[in-house]
Order: sequence, then C-alpha cells, then structure tokens
Amino acid sequence: MSQYDTNFLNHHSLKYIEMALRTDRIERVANPDGYGKRTGDCGDTVEFFLICKNDIIESVSFYIQGCINTAACCNTVAKFVQGKTIESAWQISPEQVDNFLETLPEDHFHCAELAVGALYLALADLKKDKT
Repeated sequence: MSQYDTNFLNHHSLKYIEMALRTDRIERVANPDGYGKRTGDCGDTVEFFLICKNDIIESVSFYIQGCINTAACCNTVAKFVQGKTIESAWQISPEQVDNFLETLPEDHFHCAELAVGALYLALADLKKDKT
C-alpha cells in the first residue's frame, strides 16, 4: 500500500471511504423520469438519473466526471433519496451530505453543493410534462 493510500484510509471516516469507493450506482440510464446535469466551477460534472413510481424514487443512478470527493457526495445523495418520496428528496442539503461523510475536506464542500444541485435539476425535470 502506498503512503497516499495509508493517509487516505487514516484520514477519512468509514462512511466517506464507502461512499467514495462505491460504484454500483454509477450508470447512465436511457429515458429516466428525471434527469439533471450540472458542472461546477472546478470542472467536475455530475449527472443524476431518477426512476419514480407513485411519487417514490425507486432508482437513483449517477455519472460523474470528477474527483473522489464528488463521487462520495453523489453516492451519499443517492443513498439519501433512494426509496424516498419526491417531496422529501427536495429537503436534502449539502450540509447533510457533509455531515454524513464526516471527513469531506473543507475545501471540497463545493462537491456536496454540486451533487445536490444536480439532484435538484433531476427533481425539477420530474415535473415536466413527459408526453
């Protein structure tokens, strides 16, 4: 294990490590019920794909072009909204993502804002007439 790997494991919470390395939600979905894409000032891009039934978010996936901090934030957002009502998903905040991860670097709080912002765009897209 390299020095970087040791420092990474020693400086981050278990929650952060799990969310940063989880890959099962990374997927582009054709014809989602809700889609949102946002690019941050840092250059990272996040896309969220929502599948809903009866006002419940049944499936959440995302695709990112960005850093490990953005991946951790996107996985946290997905974890928070999977199985929840659309209305409750609007309550997710960057601060909640940061608090859950425990060790998101302070200079990467914008990653939480980016992930939540892309989610909000996907939620807003749910309201569009799909006919």
